[in-house]
Amino acid sequence: MKGKQKGASVLWLILAFLLVLGCPRQKSEASDMILLNGNIWTVNPDQPWAEAVALEGGRILQVGSTSEIKKLAGAKTQIIDLKGDLVLPGFIDSHTHFLDGGFSLPRINLREARSKEEFIERIQNKAKELEKGAWILDGNWDHQQFIPPELPRKDWIDEVTPHNPVSVNRYDGHMVLTNSLALKMAGIAKETPSPQGGEILKDATTGEPTGILRDAAMELVQKHVPEPSFQQKIEAAEMALKNAAEVGLTSIHDMASVSSFEVYQELHRLNNLTARLSVYIPITEVETYARLKSKTPFGNEFLKIGGLKGFVDGSLGSSTALFFEPYTDDSEKYGLLYSHMYPEGIMKKRLMLADQSGLQVAIHAIGDKANHIILDIFEEVAAQQGEWDRRWRIEHAQHLLPEDIERMGKLKIIASVQPYHAIDDGRWAEKKIGKKRCQYTFAFQSLLEKGVLLACGSDWYIAPLDPLAGIYAAVTRQTTDGKNPQGWMPKEKISLEEAIKGYTLNGAYTEFSEEVKGSIESGKVADLVVLDQNIFKIPPEDIKKAKVKMTIMDGKIVYRR
Repeated sequence: MKGKQKGASVLWLILAFLLVLGCPRQKSEASDMILLNGNIWTVNPDQPWAEAVALEGGRILQVGSTSEIKKLAGAKTQIIDLKGDLVLPGFIDSHTHFLDGGFSLPRINLREARSKEEFIERIQNKAKELEKGAWILDGNWDHQQFIPPELPRKDWIDEVTPHNPVSVNRYDGHMVLTNSLALKMAGIAKETPSPQGGEILKDATTGEPTGILRDAAMELVQKHVPEPSFQQKIEAAEMALKNAAEVGLTSIHDMASVSSFEVYQELHRLNNLTARLSVYIPITEVETYARLKSKTPFGNEFLKIGGLKGFVDGSLGSSTALFFEPYTDDSEKYGLLYSHMYPEGIMKKRLMLADQSGLQVAIHAIGDKANHIILDIFEEVAAQQGEWDRRWRIEHAQHLLPEDIERMGKLKIIASVQPYHAIDDGRWAEKKIGKKRCQYTFAFQSLLEKGVLLACGSDWYIAPLDPLAGIYAAVTRQTTDGKNPQGWMPKEKISLEEAIKGYTLNGAYTEFSEEVKGSIESGKVADLVVLDQNIFKIPPEDIKKAKVKMTIMDGKIVYRR
């Protein structure tokens, strides 16, 4: 997903952040709290289960039996009787587009559109709500849901949006539909060539743009979208944080633009962060971070720069994920290299500099060729630079050659995966790349068997933010259309324990914080989630019905249902 790389300079942001880090975080005194009579799965192998936990000063004081923890209650202690509820460490989402997700909440919803007619109607209704000239954005449409599946065209919506430019994205974020007004504003016409790393889709008969733009071509229009004000960004972040608390998330990895960081700094200053944020800045900024010698991780327990985010390719649904063999549904297409790969050799140069500077990298790769290419570069960097605790990540690691699954284990590369994508893409992936390649798609169990650490996330706004939806997907692999009750590619199901670990301790490890959070242990931060059902005792297919009753972050209740 391509983020907007606008805003204040990186240098200014880092210097400002140093000032924030230099000041102690102002906190109101939190009452000590104990939770009793629960079923607490700690994700600590030395003490997997407990009944009660005591919290003090934003930290976990003690974990044990109800009788033990009761003794720690004082006159001002807040006592919560769990009455058997399940408690887990606060969830960690290792891959979001968090601020964009906040902006998407009040915007048009095209994800539910099941037909051309409904798609057009929803855009028409949104245009009626807006003033002339206001952009219609986001949407998250999925043309695979249409019967028959077909890509939307500008012709569908031009008549109902004569005064409003449109740039609505497919839910994977690698393709947009624009109307004629937006294309005119961007100067895109019949003779406009596709940019490197992108595609302007054109009608096979007339040669005119259809309105579909892929990857780098999207920026031709998006640069004309007005930048939201700082206050609008603050409001979007607050909406995103509220959403996160409701689903039990206490830590977020945000694949962000530089300008997003400034927003989080302000919320941190105001003591308004209800989740911990680890922000990944575009890899194009590597030289600035190297010059300032800001090694990974840089920040504090509430807000930090996690590392650098780059792209190798696009997405499967947009036919821009890069494969060795052509797409089954279009023998002329192999996918696209992303603009971060141009000019040739630039990715290796940037990764070498990142490594020399002690910076973590998180690289988006979806197609089997894209994953192979980035593993080749990772291998070259490691061979030249020697061993150290890099914790480098491949974001998505979606379609892999069998030999590359093994290579990821040997190279100690973290697979930052999004389980919900498996049950979503599983509806139609075989039509695009065939059953053989799908055998090594979202290969969670195979990766675990080769010693690869799985850090789980959502890719929100592209998929639901709810970690329980991701846990359900990882454990069942039941596709969202209900057509795979035994699971799509069921050999790649993982255990409930591994799935929860992917959303807790593994996420903490991925951001160099496993000694601070990710499990319920004495001394770690007091981040907990209470569920209304014990997901260890219900059928796996019912996990998606479970809800969060309470979210505790830094020893304070930030959500209660």
